[in-house]
Amino acid sequence: MRGLTILVATGDAERLHTALGFAAATAATGARIRLHLHEGAVALLAAPLSAPNDPARHKAGLPKLGELWEEALGLGVAISLCQSGLALHDLDLEKLDPRLEAQGPVSVMTGLGDDRLVAF
Repeated sequence: MRGLTILVATGDAERLHTALGFAAATAATGARIRLHLHEGAVALLAAPLSAPNDPARHKAGLPKLGELWEEALGLGVAISLCQSGLALHDLDLEKLDPRLEAQGPVSVMTGLGDDRLVAF
């Protein structure tokens, strides 16, 4: 099965939730999955991860954004953060989850191989 690389291009927590859902589903199939947070999306890591629809998700028994984030990492989703986004939002990679890595657009694109690329 071809791998999947997902690019989250904006700081929209609902888009990140959707991307994580697709990433977790892909990981469950055994396919290679990478998720890259670009500039604005990196800002979502500055505070506890939450999304506007989290209360409704919780009520319905669905995972909230922070829970889905942990689930995706636990399933082996490779998550990278935009180097520029880290600088723009004054975030230190060393203080974030050690399973995360910094990458720029060139690294993301040259690492695609035969992966499909989806942007949220």
